[in-house]
Amino acid sequence: MSRIGNKPIAIPAGVDVKINGQEVTVKGPKGTLTKTFRKEISIKVEGAEILVTRPNDDKLNRSLHGLTRTLVANMVEGVVNGFSKSLEVQGVGYRVQKQGKDLVMNLGYSHQVIMTEPAGITVEVPNPNQIIVSGSDKQAVGQFAAEVREKRPPEPYKGKGIRYVGEYVRRKEGKAGKGGKK
Repeated sequence: MSRIGNKPIAIPAGVDVKINGQEVTVKGPKGTLTKTFRKEISIKVEGAEILVTRPNDDKLNRSLHGLTRTLVANMVEGVVNGFSKSLEVQGVGYRVQKQGKDLVMNLGYSHQVIMTEPAGITVEVPNPNQIIVSGSDKQAVGQFAAEVREKRPPEPYKGKGIRYVGEYVRRKEGKAGKGGKK
């Protein structure tokens, strides 16, 4: 009995859902998302709701039931409100800027790190030490934010690097200085 999988997904006004076999297309004000799901799970539109059901209680079907429902719900949420991830850059001389479709980062390397924003993703730089990645596809937003963070992950000694807003970085103590016990 999947508590998540059994919940119906409400379709908000202005959102169009089309189901062609196992392919679900959700169209809304923030764009269109299409995803193909496994054949074991059936997805139906009834009235203003999307219902996700499984044929039996096999282990595979149980595991796919809640997952499929959550993925469809994220598609609906993405085309209505969108998703965003905020990152902050910490470190002396570390800064970011936007040049056209490119994100140009100075991260303490001998060269600038340049990343081009993928299709469907918007990158904003409100100030030189903040990056906001947004889009309608939750997976794509999280993936691009992780790729940006990967360019200079936060290090534990001085805390320098790129981190998610609100991320806690466990700090370590540096090496002990000279003049130990005699």
